[in-house]
Amino acid sequence: MLTAVTDATFERDVLRSGIPVLVDFWARWCPPCHMIAPVLAEIARDRAGDLAVLKLDTDENPLTARTYQVMSLPTLILFDAGEPLTALVGARPKLKLVSEVESALRGRLTRH
Repeated sequence: MLTAVTDATFERDVLRSGIPVLVDFWARWCPPCHMIAPVLAEIARDRAGDLAVLKLDTDENPLTARTYQVMSLPTLILFDAGEPLTALVGARPKLKLVSEVESALRGRLTRH
């Protein structure tokens, strides 16, 4: 099970995190959100310590979803050092998701 983040805790838990954070913008009524949840839980376990994976319920936390222009669910946004690196819309298999996250993080290293 992933740790939840809210509008009230987003800055502390995501923007000021010392490690990259993958945020799952989801809703209870979204079937693809439920499909990707176990994949995200696996990634959170696999990458514990160097990547945080958190979830934000867009129905209960509309301010953050609006701020990052989340229009479709699930949307996964990868943050590093308080900045969004990439947004991934829709469910996808674990290997593809991990590859996309790794690619975004590698790109971050070449930009600094």
